[in-house]
Amino acid sequence: MKIAVIAPDASYIELTSINQQLEWLRIENTSQLLQPTKVNALFNLREDAWESDYSQINSPVFINSVCHPLQKKGHSENIVRINGWNGFLLRSVWEIAGTLTEEHQVILNTLNKKYTLLPDEPGFVTARIIAMIINEAYFAKEEHVSTEEEIDIAMKLGTNYPKGPFEWCKNIGIKNIYNLLNVLAEKDNRYTPSLLLKMEANQS
Repeated sequence: MKIAVIAPDASYIELTSINQQLEWLRIENTSQLLQPTKVNALFNLREDAWESDYSQINSPVFINSVCHPLQKKGHSENIVRINGWNGFLLRSVWEIAGTLTEEHQVILNTLNKKYTLLPDEPGFVTARIIAMIINEAYFAKEEHVSTEEEIDIAMKLGTNYPKGPFEWCKNIGIKNIYNLLNVLAEKDNRYTPSLLLKMEANQS
């Protein structure tokens, strides 16, 4: 099985480590697949994956699109959204939005991934929750309740989280968190980013 991948280095390493027995083909853009190259699927894990044109691709396509629904771009049914943020590809269960075909399921089975099919809305479930946790941690830091290190320790020991909110933020990328919160805040002001988070995101 051959799977094409468009991805930053860290995401490429994370995805291909899931099953090293597959034939992974790293490409720079979708136009390279218009050449006579047979692939069983395409993963686009770039942050702007939702903007690419997949109209000439018939294989199953998985795109990293946490903030942007498929309907926003009018993608065809062979395109599904996943959370391709750092660390999320290694989870045993993927959150997926879109029309999951038998071909998509074959790829997921090959990668030994279970999945939860969710509505085509920004943030899925896990990303929304983690973004909110990180935002609350920034509010606490902004109000001088505690330091980043102390907040991380408290959350790991008190709630048994695998990472503290600031550790999660550094791993995922503060701009990803900020962008998601902004999108969610358009319909629900509970997601409004803290001023400190906004400032640090704009400086990164």
